[in-house]
Amino acid sequence: MEHYVTLFDSLFLPQGLALHTSMERHAGEYTLWVLCMDEASFDFLKTVELPNIRLLRLAELETDALRAVKLERSIAEYCWTLTPCSIRFVFEAASDAERVTYLDADIWFRKPPAVLFRELDDSGKAVLITDHGYAPEHDQSALSGQYCVQFVTFTRAGEAVRTRWEEQCLEWCYARAEDGKYGDQKYLDEWPDRYPGLVHVLSNRELTLAPWNASRYPYGHAVFWHFHSLRIMRVRSNAVRFQLAAYPLPSMVRKFVYIPYLEDMKRAISFAQRKGHCVRPQQKLGLLEWLRHFVIAMWLQLWWVQTRPAKNM
Repeated sequence: MEHYVTLFDSLFLPQGLALHTSMERHAGEYTLWVLCMDEASFDFLKTVELPNIRLLRLAELETDALRAVKLERSIAEYCWTLTPCSIRFVFEAASDAERVTYLDADIWFRKPPAVLFRELDDSGKAVLITDHGYAPEHDQSALSGQYCVQFVTFTRAGEAVRTRWEEQCLEWCYARAEDGKYGDQKYLDEWPDRYPGLVHVLSNRELTLAPWNASRYPYGHAVFWHFHSLRIMRVRSNAVRFQLAAYPLPSMVRKFVYIPYLEDMKRAISFAQRKGHCVRPQQKLGLLEWLRHFVIAMWLQLWWVQTRPAKNM
């Protein structure tokens, strides 16, 4: 039994549902713990009772210290603050959990993750982290970190690493670069040197892919794909519009990775709507984007008026 934990609010419920769908296909025997960032996400997931999901209610777990920093951080920054806490919440709730893996909600499994855990077991260490593996033209490791907080595994023997990470994130966790820090992520840069006997870096970067390395590695080797920056832009009764990525994507990745994921996202949106959840856009169109859509719409309307058959007089 593998224990995983992710966190999201009602706005990002579709990504969470798509993650769960992929785990039902590939994760084997598992429990996915969801730290619900708002009451709406908790109520929805409690009502639908999806298999292999257990819920953590944020309001019941927040400490005074967490509530204090919550007031001065954005929603994203507070989610990052809670990442190391979420692993502790599962260890405290599940005494039988030997290890817990944090997952970003926009992860989507393409293959069973057993190969990742096997490498951790073979290393004899207690913590597993993954390299960003940036394509050279997109390398942002100096800013956002060498390692990515997307799939981070802790056994109980790695508690010293996790505890210090939690303390650091509580003290400082913002969406800006400052004094060698960035969010919850840049803290990981020191782990392999500071904890050489505890922390293992996944050796095969091709197993954990994302848009920032889509041009560097073949998509077919990926155990999971991280759909960083993919957002729902518009939701209508007959169509959903997505923003795919902040990086250029090879055509094969679009066809064999993004199209299947978008199908899962559409099914997740449809399921949520049938169950009474209001799916909202996750990002607003910028002015130039809005004007572009307006011009296209006007052009299509003019074309239709000019080309439709004239009525008989």
